[in-house]
Amino acid sequence: MKVGTDGVLLGAWTNVDHAQRILDVGTGSGLIALMLAQRSPFATIVGIDVCENAVSQAKENVAASPFSDRIEIILSSVQDFAKHYQHQFDMVVSNPPFFTQSLHSPSKERTLARHTQDLTLEALFASTSQLLFTNGTFSLIYPIDQLQNVLDCATKYDLFLIRQTIVFPTPHVPPKRVLLEFSKQQHAVTQLNNLIIEEERHRYSNEFQALTKDFYLKL
Repeated sequence: MKVGTDGVLLGAWTNVDHAQRILDVGTGSGLIALMLAQRSPFATIVGIDVCENAVSQAKENVAASPFSDRIEIILSSVQDFAKHYQHQFDMVVSNPPFFTQSLHSPSKERTLARHTQDLTLEALFASTSQLLFTNGTFSLIYPIDQLQNVLDCATKYDLFLIRQTIVFPTPHVPPKRVLLEFSKQQHAVTQLNNLIIEEERHRYSNEFQALTKDFYLKL
């Protein structure tokens, strides 16, 4: 699977302060798990995915990295993982599938990665709520036109929005993605801001460069 902007954004944006045990749901190639390991040198990370090929690729990428002693990759759905795993996490992160009505890809693996039939928002939030410590946080990236559905699921499972960044491709194009952080503890103030990726074609904004500079060789 290719490295996507969504994954890079989430891996760079997620707040890893005080994170010791992190779960990456739908780890794919292991990109986000590796980014979080780079940003949080004392954290242990578990990445899970339902796709055998993705898990195999993620294991290879982790083994080739300096963080192999702190990242474990497991073939599992988050639903089964929540049922059988004996420990909780202080942070869960996910770049989940979200194409619910588009045509399915001929590739089964790509279909699993892109469509919600195997991981609905309901299942994701239900499992995440179960897997989080009381003071844990949950971060994800999602299409902004589905924001209300995400917020409704969070409310249902007693997770409170504490940070939100709306992502604009350029200043003159409507936003397509939103980065969200939830907590089991309600905060007095919710942090709200915007992020523009490109000021114009092939000219990245200062904010995007500052956020992602540690992960791109050329920017």
